[in-house]
Amino acid sequence: MNFNNTPINWNQIHEVISAAERIMLTTHENPDGDGLGSESGLYHHLTEIGKDVRIINYSALPEVYEFLNQGMIFEQYEPSEHDEWLQAVQLILVFDVGDFKRLRTLADVITKYNLVTMNIDHHPHPDENYFNHNIVNLKAAATGCMVYDYLQAVRGIPLSKDICDGLYTAVMTDTGCFRYSNTDNKCHLIAIESLSKGVKTHEIYQQVYENSSHARIQLLGELLSNLHYELDNTFAWFVVTRDMMARAQAAKSDVDGFSDMVRTIKGVEVALMIMENDADSCRVNFRSKGKFSVNDIAGSLGGGGHAFAAGAIVAGSLDRVRDLAVTNTIDSLEKKMKGGV
Repeated sequence: MNFNNTPINWNQIHEVISAAERIMLTTHENPDGDGLGSESGLYHHLTEIGKDVRIINYSALPEVYEFLNQGMIFEQYEPSEHDEWLQAVQLILVFDVGDFKRLRTLADVITKYNLVTMNIDHHPHPDENYFNHNIVNLKAAATGCMVYDYLQAVRGIPLSKDICDGLYTAVMTDTGCFRYSNTDNKCHLIAIESLSKGVKTHEIYQQVYENSSHARIQLLGELLSNLHYELDNTFAWFVVTRDMMARAQAAKSDVDGFSDMVRTIKGVEVALMIMENDADSCRVNFRSKGKFSVNDIAGSLGGGGHAFAAGAIVAGSLDRVRDLAVTNTIDSLEKKMKGGV
């Protein structure tokens, strides 16, 4: 089944999900609110209808999303704990992954046991991919919106508060609290329904956005004092090194939102973060206010994403990746400013 940015038949998808009794839910490494909220929302639906379901992710649950973890529903993959259960899984639902490789060691497990996968995502995917079922809607503001569409199509009873907690989190975080240009009527409908079910939207906001660790603030202070501006301040970029992370005693989740923050600077249209993963690779993250697309720049580095929010994992030393990412971005923006491709 391949609904790759084509009209989605949720009833056909429901047939596949209904036929599976043991189902695993997962999302990409370093998970965000959309992936986690989508998992949480569908988990509560599937448990309601009696499925044997678990959420198993490659990465640990970030502390700011612990409010979704009532009943300890999120698990971090451990071979000794999960492989026996996984061998009998009939369907794996993968949310918001963007790229099969972002499942890391779980991708190897899926391949090893030849497990059936269904990708539910709003990031672009090639027609030839690793998923048995590929369900993609590039117009969806969040993967959580697609989960909402599925539940609206197949669920015979109203959404529960637990389901809405997850879906609201997914939509809130992927629309920048309903500020980004991807915010549409459906996003507000989900918010309205969530409020009607008793979701404490202000508390979710506080947990996600007003809950920064001291390490995060120390790290933010260091990078803000070392911002680089190019093209008359249109482009701003910064580096997060392993040494900076160590000095601040920061976790990977502490860098979430830094690119968005730099994008808020007056005059900056595109923000770029280059984060050192290890001696041989870096993570790059692009954010645009909307004047210039950035997914093509991420694509030139082997990544991808949305037009105004994209990224990649790039092999090479920090110096090499920094020079490559900055040069590619400047070249691309210069062409776009001149009206080129």
